Amino acid sequence: MANILIAEDEGAVRTFLTRAMQSQGHDVKAVADGVQALNALQKGKFDLLLSDIVMPELDGISLALKVSRDWPDMPIVLITGFAKERQRAHNLEALVHCVVPKPFDLEKICGIVAEALEAR
Repeated sequence: MANILIAEDEGAVRTFLTRAMQSQGHDVKAVADGVQALNALQKGKFDLLLSDIVMPELDGISLALKVSRDWPDMPIVLITGFAKERQRAHNLEALVHCVVPKPFDLEKICGIVAEALEAR
């Protein structure tokens, strides 16, 4: 299975995503913001980034831009609860696999992650 990095500032959503990915057999590293995600990326090898867009310190779009530049083969899945942010992210279609609107369910997020991993 894959080694997945989750960047999500909301603790409950971070826990849900972690458990969802672990239920599919993936190894997971979960962090609370984009700066922590960049630090984790520099220290470890990950197969996919699953990131919220709206986060403190470094938002998910800035994180996606840095990841696509430094780890161009890594699939990126962004999540957001804000329509405005979803629109901003659609300008990154060449860099991100998908933008998932909140709320989402276990089946949907697991399916999207599986598709992104298969597509790489």
